[in-house]
Amino acid sequence: MQITLIDWVVIGITLLVCFGPALFFGKRAGKSTAEFFASGRSVPWWLAGLSMVATTFSSDTPNLVTDIVRRQGVAGNWVWWAFVLTGVATVFFYARLWRRSGVMTDLEFYEIRYSGKAASVVRGFRSVYLGLFFNCMIMATVNLAACKIAGILFGMDRWQTLLIVGTLNVVFATHSGLWGVLVIDMIQFFIKMTAVIAAAYFALQLPQVGGLSGLVDKLSTATGPNGINYLNMLPDFSNNWDIAVAIFIMPIAVQWWAVWYPGAEPGGGSYIAQRMLASKSERDALGAVLFFNVAHYVLRPWPWIIVGLASIIVYPQLSDIQTAFPNLDPGLLGHDIAYPAMLKFLPIGFVGLMVGGLIAANSSTILTHLNWGASYLVHDFYRRFIKKNETEHHYVTAGRVVTIILFFASSGAVYLLDTAKDAFDIILQVGAGTGLLYLVRWFWWRVNAWSEIVAMASSFLVSIGFLILKKEDIVFSTHVALLLTIGITTVCWVATALFGPETDREVLIAFYKKVRPFGPGWKTIREAAGLPEEASKLAGDNIPLALLGWVAGCAVVWSALFTVGNFLYGRMALAGVLLAVFLVAGAALLYVVNRLWTEKGAGA
Repeated sequence: MQITLIDWVVIGITLLVCFGPALFFGKRAGKSTAEFFASGRSVPWWLAGLSMVATTFSSDTPNLVTDIVRRQGVAGNWVWWAFVLTGVATVFFYARLWRRSGVMTDLEFYEIRYSGKAASVVRGFRSVYLGLFFNCMIMATVNLAACKIAGILFGMDRWQTLLIVGTLNVVFATHSGLWGVLVIDMIQFFIKMTAVIAAAYFALQLPQVGGLSGLVDKLSTATGPNGINYLNMLPDFSNNWDIAVAIFIMPIAVQWWAVWYPGAEPGGGSYIAQRMLASKSERDALGAVLFFNVAHYVLRPWPWIIVGLASIIVYPQLSDIQTAFPNLDPGLLGHDIAYPAMLKFLPIGFVGLMVGGLIAANSSTILTHLNWGASYLVHDFYRRFIKKNETEHHYVTAGRVVTIILFFASSGAVYLLDTAKDAFDIILQVGAGTGLLYLVRWFWWRVNAWSEIVAMASSFLVSIGFLILKKEDIVFSTHVALLLTIGITTVCWVATALFGPETDREVLIAFYKKVRPFGPGWKTIREAAGLPEEASKLAGDNIPLALLGWVAGCAVVWSALFTVGNFLYGRMALAGVLLAVFLVAGAALLYVVNRLWTEKGAGA
């Protein structure tokens, strides 16, 4: 692909606008770990929410969605659309609880919720497991996408791409801390949305596509793998039951509550929890997560989906992409590379905007994961177990060193992966079965630290078992393996909660008084503390109101998402019905949010 002088100028301006403001936060970030990792707990809801959206909008996300669309059609996106249930549940059940906890990282939670050596063990283990190994896998998927994009656009090798984007990300992650990440995210979100909308527009203008009407006409009669219809937003239950189970029934019935996945953790966690904990109030934590879920699922998907659908017409087979880009490394060839392959049709100027936007997309995610992973390794491991009484300057310096180490480790992991979808499936499998525990631990006092350890260990061991069986040619389908992993893991941790060592009552009482979890699961502890039942009924903290908000929020997100889709398809009658659903659900959602926002005790 030819990059003109105008494109290079646009790339330069884009990067300057994105990264320049972050340079001013270096001094503030260096004051303390609270500033470096949590922005002094003073982030407004709109900035925290924009940062969450920008972080989940990485350079691998358009590639992943294109991969899904080409292999499973639009309906295949239910593997992540189902996480609407998780995200909106976090808004109404968990966001305020996280903010009340007052911890710096979500792993610090373990030692205010649990007691004894087991609490320390689970905090220390997860700090390394998530902060180093799991985190590096996630960053590797993002950088793999960057390598594929650079391979298409510039013919660059993997190491060259990693060197360029890595240097940029490490410099800003070590210099500016979370404040810099938040500001970069805010600017990058608008640039990235502009770029992907432009990519969708120009993809539709191609003669072989013929606009929206041409796209719909051509793909309405085309059939994909296993006879799927590419345009359907729901799977075909009559003819492709196995596919329907894998991409819709399993995600909507089981996956959303049972699987731990970064950015969509049951009950909130990782960088989502980091943003909630950095928010300046409970209201801001709630508002940030609500805004994130609406923007994440409604604003972003359709420009990617349109490019993915257009790529089916332009490059029906992977061999067509290889023919169009003969110098492309065959090891990078996959359906996910169809998205960057479509960028060759962008006009002068917009190529530069897209390249700048993709660099921004890569950075918004990598910067967050570098800062988040460093917070685990420094605050929850190094500071907690190795060097307990050093100065704040020492720990900030340690955070910057760890950031560099994470960059090199994640870059090495890039060479272990082939496609974005493969990495997505691996992460889902390893986290299977643990999600329910992360939901329940806030509302049932019997969950203990050993439950967490058993859940992690059983999920991991079962996943390894399936890999061993696969080598022996004993292969389970993805959804069967997921169900078995979830079932075994859930039985193990629930049994541990019921029959394992109880958490010390003093710790449970202190946690209850600080966080004020609502519902009947804490009745025993509330009575032991000598507190009246009314003590838990603050600011709308009741299950019926939270359930109403959850149902209304999910209806708002899904109805808005499919209103847009049906409008693009030209199905105006169905779009009108969904718009009506959106308005009714939106009124219910506003009612709940106003109750939570205005009642006494909601803002502390």
